[in-house]
Amino acid sequence: MGLRWLPRQCGLVGRLGQNHHHHHRLFSTTPRQAHAAQQDDAVATSRTRNIGIIAHIDAGKTTTTERMLYYSGYTRRLGDVDEGSTVTDFLPAERARGITIQSAAISFAWPPTGTSQPLPGSHHLTPHNLNLIDTPGHADFTFEVLRSLRVLDGAVCILDGVAGVEAQTEKVWAQASAYRIPRIVFVNKLDRDGAAFGKTVKEVGLRLHAWPAVCNLPWWNAEGKLIGVGDVVGLQGMRYVEGGDGKQIDLVSLHELESQDAALAAELREARTALIELLSEHDDEMVEKYLEADEDHLAISAADVTASLRRCTLQHPQMVVPVFAGASFRNVGVQPLLDSVIDLLPSPAERPDPEVSLGSSGTKGGLSAFLSGKLTAAAAPERSKTSSKAVSKDKATLALQNLGACALAFKVVADARRGVLVYVRVYSGAITRNAPLWNTILQSTERAQRLLKMYANDAVDIESIPAGQIGVIPGLKFARTGDTLVSYTGAHPKNGPPAPINTLQLRPIAVPPPVFFVSVEPNSLAEEKPIKEALALLLREDPSLHVSVDEESGQTHLAGMGELHLEIARDRLITDLKAKARIGSIEIGYRETLTNPNPSPQTALFDREIGGKNSKAACTASVSPLSSSPDESEGTLQPKNIHTHIFPLPDNNRLIITTPTLNPDGSPLDPDHHPPLPDHLPLPTLLHAFQTGVLAAFARGTAFGYPVHSVQVRLHFLPDEHLFPTSSPAAFSSAARLAVQAAMREAVHEGSGGGGGAVMMEPLMLVTIAVDEQSLGAVVHDLSSARGGAVVALGSGSDGSAEEADPSSSGAGVADLEEKEAGAGPQHRRPSVEVARIYAPPDPFAGGHETNSSSFSGGGMSSAGGDDAAGTKHILARVPLKEMVGYLKHLRSLTAGRGTFTMVVDRFERMSGQRQRGVLSEMRGEFF
Repeated sequence: MGLRWLPRQCGLVGRLGQNHHHHHRLFSTTPRQAHAAQQDDAVATSRTRNIGIIAHIDAGKTTTTERMLYYSGYTRRLGDVDEGSTVTDFLPAERARGITIQSAAISFAWPPTGTSQPLPGSHHLTPHNLNLIDTPGHADFTFEVLRSLRVLDGAVCILDGVAGVEAQTEKVWAQASAYRIPRIVFVNKLDRDGAAFGKTVKEVGLRLHAWPAVCNLPWWNAEGKLIGVGDVVGLQGMRYVEGGDGKQIDLVSLHELESQDAALAAELREARTALIELLSEHDDEMVEKYLEADEDHLAISAADVTASLRRCTLQHPQMVVPVFAGASFRNVGVQPLLDSVIDLLPSPAERPDPEVSLGSSGTKGGLSAFLSGKLTAAAAPERSKTSSKAVSKDKATLALQNLGACALAFKVVADARRGVLVYVRVYSGAITRNAPLWNTILQSTERAQRLLKMYANDAVDIESIPAGQIGVIPGLKFARTGDTLVSYTGAHPKNGPPAPINTLQLRPIAVPPPVFFVSVEPNSLAEEKPIKEALALLLREDPSLHVSVDEESGQTHLAGMGELHLEIARDRLITDLKAKARIGSIEIGYRETLTNPNPSPQTALFDREIGGKNSKAACTASVSPLSSSPDESEGTLQPKNIHTHIFPLPDNNRLIITTPTLNPDGSPLDPDHHPPLPDHLPLPTLLHAFQTGVLAAFARGTAFGYPVHSVQVRLHFLPDEHLFPTSSPAAFSSAARLAVQAAMREAVHEGSGGGGGAVMMEPLMLVTIAVDEQSLGAVVHDLSSARGGAVVALGSGSDGSAEEADPSSSGAGVADLEEKEAGAGPQHRRPSVEVARIYAPPDPFAGGHETNSSSFSGGGMSSAGGDDAAGTKHILARVPLKEMVGYLKHLRSLTAGRGTFTMVVDRFERMSGQRQRGVLSEMRGEFF
């Protein structure tokens, strides 16, 4: 991983930066020079690929990345996960555990710069710049995958040729669908005993709901050893020299293959026929090529087949997925995969327009529409009603001409040597060195004093980060994950660029709710400040972590997505950030809710000093329980009138604010009898203050001290009664908090038997367990009887059997439920794939895993047990989170070490009285 290799790789990066730097000075160049610079930019962008490696844990993502770096000339030796010598897994915790925790960004050129003739196994000569992100596979780090997917243009999904499509693969696949990311599949580990390429191809159709287009075939010799791959597109065999590093490849034409391996030659012909037939169904141009070739499947050129595959891959929804074969650890099949990344995955210019929103107006649209002024024009009339400082259409369009760059900070890392590194993806323009960057979320300016191009844990200084590229800005003090950064010529350091640019936001990343937490206590009072700073840095790095302070005990709680997630956070805090603190044992983040409304509205008056000034404000609140299911509660929304403002809040809560004497824009309904709102308290500011107060009240319930879930608040605001000369937004927030707390106390106290008006809620997990057939009965019995779980479905759930298992479930099966989890609406749902029609080559050495037609007949699985992998069963169940703590060890003991599981939060559910008493007594036992 020597740094001496970096300058050679940076040649392309440097040229890209220079090209875009010319573009940045268009106004001082001649039209011909400007046109040439734009052409250079377009060429540079078209030769860029921002790709990610996504897969289930232990499918070979990091090993495949290592081989890509080796063949591109970036590294001189092959890294090994088991030895802890990989480039992208550079954290001590990653090397110790042998897993990826933090997604690593790395840039390299394929083919390597200076290549005079195509390398063996490749047909490309022109270097392309690949920005590759190696993502984690563990379910606890789903957020890490999500924020990486947010900035990708394409993805390589790696499957284990022995295990097939696993549970976490389905989850990341559904997340990629929600972000409309084109994917190709690489079936890895085909050198291992029991590898079944044909079975895995069938599972791509069955579980991922896409038609697999087989582009490579595994080439096994008579002893069952993987010696190479058959190229279906180029109609040739690629034999890798045994024991070599994969750089020596013998290319065998179809004609020569007839005498060397007649079976493979025959299978290549059949695979080519199946590929052309599949592409003809989804691409009209392929039908024309087929007819031009006199209906000869083998006569169509490799270039035409590749072009058709590319068109099908870039379709949305993606129905055709190219499938490649290999074994990264044995250095087989990686070069064709690199070629396919260039051939089939899109450049930044071919991606859909990124979605943006404009500040308080909430106007949404595409970034190009915003840059052209169309989005601004649409938002202007709406702003002019509420704002006295309305921006005219002409001024806004003029302001857009000074917009230098727009970028998304998608990752923040605290590096021991370089300090805080902010990873950015630039969507328009170019960020140049020393450029001031306006953070549209925090409304502050920071200067990009240096710009880096990252090579995993190494970096090289560059002059600019052009559009479509991923780079790093070190030394920013405030930028967080999900922040939008804009570079604007002539922007005021404090006020930033003019509206609406100062409120421009690229689509933020949704953070799932944390369910586990640990207490963090300083060893001494002197350590309190350093620990707060360390926690703040940890939160900037990973927004899926949450920090809160328990008001009663004064304890600081660190909450996360899972046991491993918190374990890693604890290690980072103590080992890397040197925090001197005691970390408590992992606990579960329960919620509480009301069982009945409070009898009468509660009015709270806040009257005290804030920041040395007297502040006074009041409001009236009442609370009532809401349906625990978000889907059901949507149907209970009150009809909205001009005096009602409805806000959905986190944890399925809802806020309804009524302002009977005000118009929607905040002006009085009857000016003769009601005074207008003061200038420093416009209606949007008031509504925001009320929301802040209610959220503060909901952070800690009045019955058990847990955050509040599924509660509706009605706030009543009358300026005549609740507004005072000294009122301020902070005072209204405090008044709302006090009123809501009083209403909740009354609801709890008035409950049946006094104090029975509230109940605890526990997180219910959607668990997908993969077990062998022999262990199925024991695992299902353990889930149902010992853990209080409910089995939703057996098998993958892609046929009707899963729905029959639980009609009330939120989806038919694993893939549907995960797609819903990822935010994919009905428009993203794809029609099911007829598995019986999928072409898959036979698996001569698969042993007990050999695919048979009965396993996949009828486009689904047998409902009596879900025989989807001829021995591997998938159980989909809903289980209380408390019962899943430490479940992995128990599952391994039940399945002789072969069982695996993934889980996601499904919903929060009310606890029975007996279960609640048990949990509370257990907690008391811990403290006394």
